[in-house]
Amino acid sequence: PRAETHLRSTAKTGCGNTKPIPKTNTERHTVASTMEPVVAPSILAADFARLADDCKDVIAKGADWLHIDIMDGHFVPNISFGAGVLGCLRKAMPDTFFDVHLMVSDPEFWLESFVKAGAGQFTFHVEALKDIEKTSKLIDLVHSKGLKAGLAVSPKTPVSELFPFCDKLDLALVMTVEPGFGGQKFMPDMMPKVKELRTNYPKLNVQVDGGLSADNVQEAANAGANVIVAGSSVFGAGDRTKVIEALRSAVANTQGKLASL
Repeated sequence: PRAETHLRSTAKTGCGNTKPIPKTNTERHTVASTMEPVVAPSILAADFARLADDCKDVIAKGADWLHIDIMDGHFVPNISFGAGVLGCLRKAMPDTFFDVHLMVSDPEFWLESFVKAGAGQFTFHVEALKDIEKTSKLIDLVHSKGLKAGLAVSPKTPVSELFPFCDKLDLALVMTVEPGFGGQKFMPDMMPKVKELRTNYPKLNVQVDGGLSADNVQEAANAGANVIVAGSSVFGAGDRTKVIEALRSAVANTQGKLASL
């Protein structure tokens, strides 16, 4: 089943409108259970001139979540968009789960604005804080705000950097491209990281992000990823339904084989 938002309280969004948003973790959404296949198109690849319509279309054609890449121009050189854009999308899409991936130097600074804008999951980079205690406290703070908490690891960082936090995470994100740029090629040499996470934390949602398509998703599925972020391969597809189903099926079929062993 798709993640959905149900009960809401009132808060201001970046559109300047009074907008209902979820209030607690259980009210915010029904998030995918661990190991359930999830397809989360990255809106970086959407047509910004018709962003809401493009996002609605991929959800209507079978996507589960929207992946929202936030860049601050400091942690990564590019700048994408902020909570105001997310708030406008929340107004247009009240029932869609927003998977927010922050490529920023100070993730705590941005937390409250994304809570108010309607984020469902708040994923930040382990490289951002570079401190076990600070990272752990931020994960707890994210949960206290009623959001799911994720932690990401960049290609040059050992995946073991995530291990001190995995027992309290809702999701671990393995970057399969360098963060900060869309349209890069998938890095298959990141798959041992995914496999190590899946081996050590079999109940954890493991996400891959960067260069994923129907042509290479099987590598990620075989390694143990169950949450697939795909940008250009979904938004740029002539048949979006077919691509989304191919991404999901790769994960579902692999899980079925593993379960039968």
